[in-house]
Amino acid sequence: MSIQWFPGHMHLTRKLIGERIKDIDVVIEVLDARMPGSSANPLLAELTQHKPTLKIINKQDMADPASTALWAAWYDAQHETKALPLDASEPAPAKRLVAACRGLAPQRGGMAKPMRVLICGVPNVGKSTLINSMSGKGQARTGDEAGVTKDEQRIVLDHDFYLWDTPGMLWPKIIVPQTGFNLAACGSVGRNAYDDELVALELLLYLQKHYAPLLEQRYKLGLSDEAIAALHDDELLALIGKKRGAVMSGGRTNMQKAAELLITDFRTMLLGRITLETPAEFEAWRAAGQAAEAEHQAKKAEHTKQRQAGRKRY
Repeated sequence: MSIQWFPGHMHLTRKLIGERIKDIDVVIEVLDARMPGSSANPLLAELTQHKPTLKIINKQDMADPASTALWAAWYDAQHETKALPLDASEPAPAKRLVAACRGLAPQRGGMAKPMRVLICGVPNVGKSTLINSMSGKGQARTGDEAGVTKDEQRIVLDHDFYLWDTPGMLWPKIIVPQTGFNLAACGSVGRNAYDDELVALELLLYLQKHYAPLLEQRYKLGLSDEAIAALHDDELLALIGKKRGAVMSGGRTNMQKAAELLITDFRTMLLGRITLETPAEFEAWRAAGQAAEAEHQAKKAEHTKQRQAGRKRY
């Protein structure tokens, strides 16, 4: 199962970016440091026509520092791309961001050729909070949910530096299942687009393998790292639910409540600093997703061909 969420206003955002991009010098894409690959929009690369790109790895204070370093190096190695890890606590992010953009487009500057920058990102990556911290004027609307910004906003960061903020946008079809689950776990898709229990179980699968000590530290399971990793994910979720008091009559775990507790603990950093993917893992997931999608499209085309052939016979 793959999580999908592409409401109507995102169609409008796609059109808006396509129209705006011809006048843009640099594209800033704000990523979530807990999922820097999953929060990178493949549709954006198509729409921005390979413009120089600054990848803001935001919320780095919530992510695993070692993983953030890997992701920064991975993006820095890409053509005309610069990575800049940030978090909301940084007192003056505008100076670093403006300097990075000027480095990507050194031919722009001054009132005759002002820098024109488009800032994008999937919902709830902290883009609006970052813009407000840069401008110091609370110009961008914020909220701890996906899809708060609904229209374009123009913001002046310097006398010759203009920033266009766009609404958060996903892409029409998520072909990598892990990406959908990571987006849901981090709150970047609408609440009605996913099932809490399924997302919690996928989250646990990764945490069991990579962050078992943090699970023990938070929930006092009384288990070794190896024992935590060996548990079936639904057994582990049931145990976590019992430890956190999500129990129904008869001693049964309320799995919905347990799932909500786990996801909330992850989002609020009560589990600690966690990153849900490495560059190598994401590349493998993407390759598998692309292969599965290619197979699906081939079968769909063959089915259509057979149907058309059948109609001609009759």
